[in-house]
Amino acid sequence: MYLRGRTVALIVVVAVLFSSLTTAAVAGDGGLLSQVTGSSFLSGSSVSSEDTRGLEENLDKLKQAYGLIQSQYIGDVDDKKLIDGAIRGMVESLDDPYSAYMDEKTAKQFHSSLDSSFQGIGAEVTMKEGRVTIVSPFKGSPAEKAGLRPEDQIIKVNDTSLEGMTLSEAVSKIKGPKGTKAKLKVLRPGIHEMMDITVVRDEIPIETVRSEMMEGKIGKIEITQFSTDTAEDFADELKALEEKGMKGLVIDVRGNPGGLLPAVLEIAEKLVPNEQTIMMTEDKSGKRVKYQSKLEGKKDYPMVVLTDKGSASASEILAGALKESGYSTVGQTTFGKGTVQTAKDFEDGSNIKLTMAKWLTPEGNWIHKKGIKPDVKVEMPDYYKATPPQPDKPLKRDMSNQQVRNLQLVLEGLGYKPDRTDGYFSKKTETAVKAFQKTHKLSVTGEVDEKTALKLQDEFVSLLRDPESDLQLRVGIETLKKEIK
Repeated sequence: MYLRGRTVALIVVVAVLFSSLTTAAVAGDGGLLSQVTGSSFLSGSSVSSEDTRGLEENLDKLKQAYGLIQSQYIGDVDDKKLIDGAIRGMVESLDDPYSAYMDEKTAKQFHSSLDSSFQGIGAEVTMKEGRVTIVSPFKGSPAEKAGLRPEDQIIKVNDTSLEGMTLSEAVSKIKGPKGTKAKLKVLRPGIHEMMDITVVRDEIPIETVRSEMMEGKIGKIEITQFSTDTAEDFADELKALEEKGMKGLVIDVRGNPGGLLPAVLEIAEKLVPNEQTIMMTEDKSGKRVKYQSKLEGKKDYPMVVLTDKGSASASEILAGALKESGYSTVGQTTFGKGTVQTAKDFEDGSNIKLTMAKWLTPEGNWIHKKGIKPDVKVEMPDYYKATPPQPDKPLKRDMSNQQVRNLQLVLEGLGYKPDRTDGYFSKKTETAVKAFQKTHKLSVTGEVDEKTALKLQDEFVSLLRDPESDLQLRVGIETLKKEIK
């Protein structure tokens, strides 16, 4: 939903992406997409003469302020900074976390995210109540391994406060070269104490579709985000599973922050039955444009969609379309992002994105800030909310803090019984650590040093990705089995 070059395009994203936003074509459907491709946001018959007069008066005021600063300010004046500041101020006055102005440098960084890989921590963020908030860490990313979770709020990066920064500015602080460390101060809902999480930046490859055939001929396709090749890869994986005699399909969009609208539409139009509506957009005037499925009949196998609070934007389009077509959703309520942004690149390389529409489910529901509730609600165990110990934060007997509580939850999830999860490093917690160290041939000290912390991280991530410990997946499979003929 983002186009390279000086054009306007449709974007359905949760925020400025860390991930790969790749080139897409604008559809000439007579709706929002074709309406916003003009050379000026101000052209068109919808602007009345009264509006024009008011606009001219305000622009005259802006011109006077510009001239006054240029001619009278005692210090040096940077014309470009004045203009950038004026535009940024206008956009920020909208109080919309999804509208943003990026100067040339920030826009260049944004465009660089259109590559097939990038260097960073591997997480999707948005601005929520003035704070940089994790939407979802990418699967297998440094952010996931370090224990970042949806709804975590990043307060500082390497001792630099993000307070008062725009989302674009904050993103530039969080991203960085492979091998460097992002030392984060993080607030997590329900936890009063600030958490220290160190993430080692890495090359983040963009592999968006993974599939497997599970027991009972139940297929599973996981979509990590919607990029240029996602629809084609999904079609290939779906065909391969069908050729193997698949009897039911699990579509997993948990932790998927969204991506390109054409990609999700191309996938949905092959799954939503009987040429039904996939989604609608609604502009400021109330005009709606429908997007229809191309599937004439219906798949001969049942489907289930897995969702969580990290499923956002384009993921919600797919989940909503299938849910309202009669298929089951399992897991948690989704993120709740139901607006559409248009973007324009200016001649100097700067960029402006503006919310210009909302998107609706086939039944006309607007899920913004509400999300999509699953048909079968399945909460994950407490240890899924834990953050594994940090290698630069040693833990030992009689310490009492949030890091110890996370350690206890991780140990519990891995099958080592610490006897408590209140954050006090007890003797039994020490015994559990020793048992873990012995199992993995580490120095048996009972203290969590760097090597122990790194091994705990690896084992914990493996646990989270193990299908046997994935309660939501298991419930999804059981739901399918009831529907398989």
